[in-house]
Amino acid sequence: MKKISPSLTLLALAINAFAIGSTEFISVGLMPMIVNTFNISLSQAGLTVSLYALGVTVGAPLLTILTGTWNRKTLMVSIMGLFIIGNLLSAFAPTFLLLLVGRVLASLAHGIFMSISTVIAADVVRPEKRASAIALMFTGLTVATVIGVPLGTFIGQHSNWHMSFVFIVVIGLIGLIATSILVPKGLPIPGKINLSGLARIFTNKSILMSLFITAFGYGGTFRFSASTVVIILVAYGVMVAIGNSLGGHLANKNILPALQKMFAALALSLLFLFISAILASQPLGLIATLLLGLFAFINVPGLQLYVVQLAEKFTPKDITLVSAFNIAAFNVGITLGSFVGGQISKGSSVVFTPLGGIIIILLAMFLIRLAQKDQASKL
Repeated sequence: MKKISPSLTLLALAINAFAIGSTEFISVGLMPMIVNTFNISLSQAGLTVSLYALGVTVGAPLLTILTGTWNRKTLMVSIMGLFIIGNLLSAFAPTFLLLLVGRVLASLAHGIFMSISTVIAADVVRPEKRASAIALMFTGLTVATVIGVPLGTFIGQHSNWHMSFVFIVVIGLIGLIATSILVPKGLPIPGKINLSGLARIFTNKSILMSLFITAFGYGGTFRFSASTVVIILVAYGVMVAIGNSLGGHLANKNILPALQKMFAALALSLLFLFISAILASQPLGLIATLLLGLFAFINVPGLQLYVVQLAEKFTPKDITLVSAFNIAAFNVGITLGSFVGGQISKGSSVVFTPLGGIIIILLAMFLIRLAQKDQASKL
């Protein structure tokens, strides 16, 4: 049987990630239309986002446990099938409740896809290329923020919101076809996952600390809304894609020192954003926004590879499950950052929200320093 090129496998994963990234935030731009269709409040419509996030957080570890013995290719095809079903239900939902059910089904596919695809991306390339491979897979998500979400919203605004979900279904079908052709059949299968696996993970200090690093490090960037000016959003998205690829390259070796520098750069960009907001300078604000885009997601490939490497070392039977908990940690970080930003905005002003992000990031940097000391003590 002809061997499938790792680049083609990563392409299939990136297409799926593009579909999943597009559906995550698509309902934000469609909320006014959803409110009018179902005669509900804006806060009720917000459940299409909050329940989705909850589904990702819970679905990643739960479904990873339930599917541990599945062939990886079969599982990936099933995940995209679930994703398509969820979005089809959302597209043609006659009631708001069924729309929410569709969103939850799609979110469950999202959670397990991110945990499984990370491990697959790392498995199909040489060890020194693993972070770059994970970054390439995550590029699908970043491109979705630049193209998928705006295009899906545009389609909804110029036809109806149902067609936005149909658009995502079409992308999902392309991803499903790519998966069936380009993902190898003989990938390693984790095997049955039991409660002892959970015990191994949550009693391991290094893995537990890595999950906190992910939550704090990723939470530092989710505190405020970006400008609504389309050209700035596109430029921001391009910088995100560049940062994600750069982060993968930098994290291929010496992950912890690389992550420490990435978080320091992110904290400095937030400080620059705060200063530009205080000075009310539009040119400085634009530069600060682009810098934030560059450093906001630069840490993602390294964070995901780091936890996979720890799992390989300490709990080799639970690599996929550890990856799933790290995906959940990303979403915990988003929730944490959004909560802190909301409280700061309520208590003072949105101008001060970058300071909250800096504090969260400093906590992540402190934990990385502890992890480095622990690592050095074992050498």
